[in-house]
Amino acid sequence: MNRRFGVVLTSLLSVGAFAAGVTLYSSSVAGEPAAKAAAVPKDIFVRPHSPIIGPKSAPVTIVEFFDPSCEACRAFYPSVKQILAAYPKDVRLVMRYLPLHEGSAEAIGILEAARAQGVLQPVMEALLDAQPKWHNGDMTGAWSAAKAAGLDLVKAKAMPSAGINAMMKSDLEDANTLGVKGTPSFFVNGKPLAEFGPEPLYAQVRAEVEAQQNPNQE
Repeated sequence: MNRRFGVVLTSLLSVGAFAAGVTLYSSSVAGEPAAKAAAVPKDIFVRPHSPIIGPKSAPVTIVEFFDPSCEACRAFYPSVKQILAAYPKDVRLVMRYLPLHEGSAEAIGILEAARAQGVLQPVMEALLDAQPKWHNGDMTGAWSAAKAAGLDLVKAKAMPSAGINAMMKSDLEDANTLGVKGTPSFFVNGKPLAEFGPEPLYAQVRAEVEAQQNPNQE
């Protein structure tokens, strides 16, 4: 179950590599559509530090506010992967990190080490697959899964944490500005989902792809 969070953002605490602490407070339900998207600058959705899966120049962008320890994120990922496979040239996934559970910040550090080593997607899939083994905050299973997926653990654990902590803080601030209420939260070309669920996500992506392919149609 996702942790709930909302508008009060506390400081991100540096306590060693991949172990930043985050505290959020809320009375909002995770996964509800964000309401503020229309009133914010476009660059808030994709920051220079944001991980991207798919073509960087794809005309349709799915932005997912994501917590690797979130059970709903794990449940959604097969649908997201299917969408990317259905539109390999037209759609890209941009990941924004929200560390809302015990161990989430460390898991995000693992993902960033994997990105630096060029194995982000296989390591992310391995972490999600093994999530029940480390969801309680015992990160041994997460590291084991990452190693099996190709992560060099020595290099990963030596990776400085300051940049990762700053990235998470930026993503949390943007989530707060956008009115994001939990993970996963999706935006498609800057538009929040009209309805939460895999089918509405697919339908909204399909509509955006068709609009890009047929710009003159009303």
